[in-house]
Amino acid sequence: MDWTTTPADAAAHFARRLAVETDVSDVHAALESGRPGFVLLDSRSAESWAQGHVPGAVHLPGREITARAAELDPAVPVVTYCWGPGCNGAIRAALTLAQLGYRVREMIGGFEYWAREGLPVETADGVARPAVDPLTLAAEVSCGC
Repeated sequence: MDWTTTPADAAAHFARRLAVETDVSDVHAALESGRPGFVLLDSRSAESWAQGHVPGAVHLPGREITARAAELDPAVPVVTYCWGPGCNGAIRAALTLAQLGYRVREMIGGFEYWAREGLPVETADGVARPAVDPLTLAAEVSCGC
């Protein structure tokens, strides 16, 4: 393991990540406030969206972003999400939006961690809260960080 990175380099790296990432707990709190200050964009397929999505999210599949980005208000920041940590769809969506001039962040953990943390999930049947996965939280809505 190479330990030649300076503390200043590490601090700059982590500050940069925090400038372009957010997590499900922070997104949930912002949405619950009623004035999140961003549009939440689900970049998954129509089939995945139908299986469940974050209430209030806008569905814009990654492959359609370039063609449909004008549907978004460029003055409003965008938070992207896709399936979860094993998928880079939210990163690709964020990159495309940034290249088109939008202010954007990625919701790390994606829909997988949204659902695993027991946050509201919307389907055609309405909104429900799945059971909290004890590996993600100790039956709370926040990790306490």
